[in-house]
Amino acid sequence: MALKIYGIPRSRAFRTLWMAKELGLDYENVPIGTGGTETRTPEFLKINPNGHIPAIDDDGFILWESMAINLYLAKKYSPASLYPVLPEDEARAWQWSFWGMTEVERPVLTALFHRAMLSEDKRDAALADESERQLAAPLHVLDAAVAHHPYLLGEHFTVADLNVASILSWARPARIDLTGVPKMADWFKRCAERPAARAARDLQR
Repeated sequence: MALKIYGIPRSRAFRTLWMAKELGLDYENVPIGTGGTETRTPEFLKINPNGHIPAIDDDGFILWESMAINLYLAKKYSPASLYPVLPEDEARAWQWSFWGMTEVERPVLTALFHRAMLSEDKRDAALADESERQLAAPLHVLDAAVAHHPYLLGEHFTVADLNVASILSWARPARIDLTGVPKMADWFKRCAERPAARAARDLQR
C-alpha cells in the first residue's frame, strides 16, 4: 500500500509532501483541508484524534505531527543520507526541527496571516510588524549556524534543513525582510531551489 499523506499542500502538509518528493516515494495525497469539518469527521479522527493535518498512514502505521513524520520518513527511507548517521548529528536534526517550531513558526505565521491571508478588515499591521521583530533573533541564530557551512549539519542537505526551510517557506508571502541575514538567505535559497521543493510548491498552485 502506498504512503498516504493527509492534508492539503497549502498547509503544514507541504513539508511532508516535500519530504516524500525528496525520497522519491510513491504516495497518495488525501486532500484534507483546514478550517472546516474535514478534520473533524469520525473517519479522520481515527487517523489523528487531535483533528489536525498533516498525518500519514505508512502501510498501516499511523503518525501525526509534521516534524515527527518527516524525521520518521527520513530515517526509514534515507538512512545515512537525508537522515544523519551519527547520534550527535541525529540529535542536532531533532534540535533544529523543534527549534523551528518553537522559535520561528508562530511569528512567521502571524506575520503571514496579518499581511496576506486575512481579509483587509481583520489584519493588524502592528501585530505583523511586531512578529517580524520577534523573528530577528532566531533568524540571526540561523544566520550564524550556516555562516561557515552550506547546511545546518555541515556539507550536505538533511532533514534538519528541510524541516526548518519548510517553516520559512512562509517568509516570502509574509514579506519578511531577510537582507539583514544574508547567510541564512543564501541557505534558504539553496533549500528552496531543490527540485523536490519546487515540485512540492507546484502542488500548491
